[in-house]
Amino acid sequence: MIIIGGGVAGLMAALAASPHPVTLLNPGPLGVGAASAMSQGGLAAAVGADDSVALHVADTLAAGAGLCDPEAVERIIGAGPALVETLLRLGVRFDRHGADLALGLEAAHARPRILHGNGDQTGAEIMRALMVRVRATPSITIVRAAARKIVVGDNGVAGVLAVRGSEILLLPSDRVLLATGGIGGLFSHTTNPEGAIGHGLMLAMDAGAALADLEFIQFHPTALDVAGASLPLISEAVRGEGARFIDETGAYFMRGGDLAPRDVVARGVFAHVQAGHQVFLDARGIGARFATRFPSIAAICARAEIDPMTQPIPVRPAAHYHMGGVVVDAAGRTSIEGLYAAGEVARTGLHGANRLASNSLLEAAICGEAAGQAMAALHAKPLRDVRAEVPVLPDAVPVRPIMSAHLGVLRDAAGMGLAEEKFAEMAGQNPAAALALRIAQAALARKNSVGAHARVETKQFYKAA
Repeated sequence: MIIIGGGVAGLMAALAASPHPVTLLNPGPLGVGAASAMSQGGLAAAVGADDSVALHVADTLAAGAGLCDPEAVERIIGAGPALVETLLRLGVRFDRHGADLALGLEAAHARPRILHGNGDQTGAEIMRALMVRVRATPSITIVRAAARKIVVGDNGVAGVLAVRGSEILLLPSDRVLLATGGIGGLFSHTTNPEGAIGHGLMLAMDAGAALADLEFIQFHPTALDVAGASLPLISEAVRGEGARFIDETGAYFMRGGDLAPRDVVARGVFAHVQAGHQVFLDARGIGARFATRFPSIAAICARAEIDPMTQPIPVRPAAHYHMGGVVVDAAGRTSIEGLYAAGEVARTGLHGANRLASNSLLEAAICGEAAGQAMAALHAKPLRDVRAEVPVLPDAVPVRPIMSAHLGVLRDAAGMGLAEEKFAEMAGQNPAAALALRIAQAALARKNSVGAHARVETKQFYKAA
């Protein structure tokens, strides 16, 4: 078995497949470049005394704007409490109040159900524990290499072509898992690692796998507004602790409330910026608790010479999470025999048109584990020699300004049509443009505004704001 990607989904899959042999491909050192490690907000699970799976399911369905797969929601959300126990057994140190797990509140959640690790370093804490276990598992071999092609034969997946420096690796396998993360790096501003440009989707497209919901891209409303493409995230949990939006005049402007669904808040911030204002997150009311509750955010602000206890934090929307992806079933199986996907690269049906805050780590861990178990349960086929040419490298640089201008927070038919034309001209020579073309086509085909897909011609989304 080959697992491509070393975030939470990939690590959980590798551990779940043990003691069967697994090769885990990651382009850099384990943990480096994984969006999982950057996750601040936490992991959502209905473990509170006043909470229930039914309430968590209802919140997830509401955020998804009618486009979630109810069976997937029930399955994944229902597995949340057991996952928390699994992660605790694996060594994850969730924050506590005394003996009890500490639970925070985030946007569009009816109850405090967000578990944190070391304050705002939840993803890093989960990754720490999983990496310790993976490195200690003899059946898992970590190979530092970049997957460039899924080789597919008459009977499904045959292997992976990967590159390690100048060396070409041809790795035979009848089972391959994509756990490669998202597409934020296709935009000029993102909270993702800059290298998260949809490599897994490009691999899946080239292999012929079915994709869906590519138009649904969530923009986080509170990325720190500093220079650069990959912007530090100011977690939604800061608003959960009482921070509020203001502009340069000090006026509050968010009509839908600071903890409205993420797409509503992102549109509110974006519209205010488009109207010529600067937007800030005013966390001064949190006071001295800020540094202990949000240590990594406090450090991020300090590097930008901002003191959240005395100064409002400048923010802007940035590409954050892709709800669409490779179509998978409950076991992570794609439309290609032997090819699996889990985490942000996969379209499970959990998120619909808009992801509920902190459901992503939950999904990555549960679905990664399910895919690893499913792959391990299969009888291995005889391995064959793998032959393939090294494909052209994707280049996100010419794609970013077009994606940002025409497929961002607010969209219109003319802009999306122009993006489609430009991407079509580049698609034959640039896999990143080929993926962007598919996204533009999906967005044009979605005629109504729903969730994170907001078309200015329809204006339905303004009612929610």
